Amino acid sequence: MGDLAWLGRTKLLIGEERLQKLQSSHVLVVGLGGVGSFAAEFIARAGVGTMTIVDGDVVDPSNRNRQLPALATTHGQAKADLMAERLLAINPELKITSIREFLSPEAAEAILSSVKFDYVMDCIDSITPKLTLLTTAYNKGLSIVSSMGAGGKIDPTKIRTADLFDTRECYLASLMRRRLRKSGILTGIKAVYSTEKIMDESLMLTDGSHFKKSAYGTISYMPAAFGGVCASVALRELLSYPVELEKKLKALAAREKKQKEIEAKRNG
Repeated sequence: MGDLAWLGRTKLLIGEERLQKLQSSHVLVVGLGGVGSFAAEFIARAGVGTMTIVDGDVVDPSNRNRQLPALATTHGQAKADLMAERLLAINPELKITSIREFLSPEAAEAILSSVKFDYVMDCIDSITPKLTLLTTAYNKGLSIVSSMGAGGKIDPTKIRTADLFDTRECYLASLMRRRLRKSGILTGIKAVYSTEKIMDESLMLTDGSHFKKSAYGTISYMPAAFGGVCASVALRELLSYPVELEKKLKALAAREKKQKEIEAKRNG
């Protein structure tokens, strides 16, 4: 074990035993955009000893309003390489694996089978790869936290943590719930989301590359705030601190139950 003096303030807060727990943990972060780049940095700065980071994208000028690796001097460079360099500059003793790859079903299976991860952080913002990661990690019994949509929102005080199937006011979460149900997954994935209503007027269509057909406008601090909450969920669970989950509103739960009953009768 190397010099941990730089983690003195962390040790003061959580104690030696828990700090050693972080040092011996291996965290996977998939997606290094606005949410994932900050989440990965918070994980590294907390003292996690081993990390695997995954992203096949390169820096685009439009990323500069919200993503850590995006600078005027890094356009066209791989996000995974930039973040690996940054994280090693924070902790030169960090054991890091950087994978420059978009997540296909084959890649998800290979990555999640390569090693036993202590925690999986899903920071992907496109549906197909996100579904692939969540179903694969869930079926392997891995601990997961998944970021829902940070776009189209401006109030960080509305960010919450819940079981994915108890989330609301999020189009991405709604799509994921629907797809996951078809895979037989009904609970057990922690999600970070916002109860703020989406600003629909900020939606734009994209060229559909990398499984992404649309995107919402974003403000600098919202993806970072989501990344901070995601990192806090992963770290608290690794350290056996409680993570309080938001419960589904009773009225919403009742409406959903009634709708399911109606659909069951139609299909009956």
